[in-house]
Amino acid sequence: MKNFTLALYVIMLLVLFVTNSFWEIEAKACKPSGKIRGKKPPPKKCNKENDSVCCAEGELYSTFNCSPPVTHHTKAYLTLNSFEKNGDGGGPSECDKKFHSDDIPIVALSTGWFHKKGRCFNNITISGNGRKVKAMVVDECDSMRGCDEAHDYQPPCDNNIVDASKAVWVALGVPSDDWGGLDITWSDA
Repeated sequence: MKNFTLALYVIMLLVLFVTNSFWEIEAKACKPSGKIRGKKPPPKKCNKENDSVCCAEGELYSTFNCSPPVTHHTKAYLTLNSFEKNGDGGGPSECDKKFHSDDIPIVALSTGWFHKKGRCFNNITISGNGRKVKAMVVDECDSMRGCDEAHDYQPPCDNNIVDASKAVWVALGVPSDDWGGLDITWSDA
């Protein structure tokens, strides 16, 4: 009986340790890894489509080389992006160096979640506005660089961004007047 009680005590301590470790990992915040200074975009060089913001000269913007941990319900902020040529997404998509129609459900993920192209062409499930939609990852929402021509003179992305085509917003049933920012959850599909 004494050995059984001791074994039970050890198991309970082990469970407590593992549970506590999980919560510590989950609670760890992805903190800024640095800052970049904004440069004034040349005339007509920053596309303001979809309410995109242009860098302000001299302003400091945080950069992130990480994103919050991915779970079954990863909290994120959904933004609107055009993946078409001459759209506010800037250049071609990082995964295939091509432009894509905004009429298909596709996304760009913040640098940490993009995982050095590790999620390219994988589907994710986005939950928001009481609905779900699957979308394919085709691009990175760069959290490390920005305020230059390659990034359409826009600041770096925050570390928790799912940048989505209009097809994703339509599938989520969000009225077009409300497109641009929405708290969501996502997971790998």
